[in-house]
Amino acid sequence: MLDSFFNPIFGPFVNWNPLIALLIISFLMTFLITLSYKYLTNQELMKSLKDELKDFQKQMKDNKDNSQKVMDIQKQSLEKNMKYMMHSFKPTLYTFIPLIIIFTWLKNAYTGKGALIFGLTWIWVYIISSIIFSILLRKVLKVY
Repeated sequence: MLDSFFNPIFGPFVNWNPLIALLIISFLMTFLITLSYKYLTNQELMKSLKDELKDFQKQMKDNKDNSQKVMDIQKQSLEKNMKYMMHSFKPTLYTFIPLIIIFTWLKNAYTGKGALIFGLTWIWVYIISSIIFSILLRKVLKVY
């Protein structure tokens, strides 16, 4: 079922060069996920929450000798972190099902291909490349 949709799009790349095809797919998926985070979240709020969390970390480091103060800061930090996570949950809901569908197709397409590079199978290549692409895209697109 998935093959009839994805094979015409990505099939020739997978058959030509599985590594390059996987890197392209990884980049495209990471790009779409990053865009969804950028436009489905309030970026100003996310930046302010992230800045507050950094400030709490600095305060905990500065007050490491005062355990009571650190506990109070940790409590505030946990509350802000929960707020940050709640705001970032909406894009996750939108991207989860498409990711599962694409991963199912990837598994079918890459089963039997063996190691792609440095002895890594498709899933590890995808994970590593998507982490790298995500870091780069978040910086370039200013996603918090």
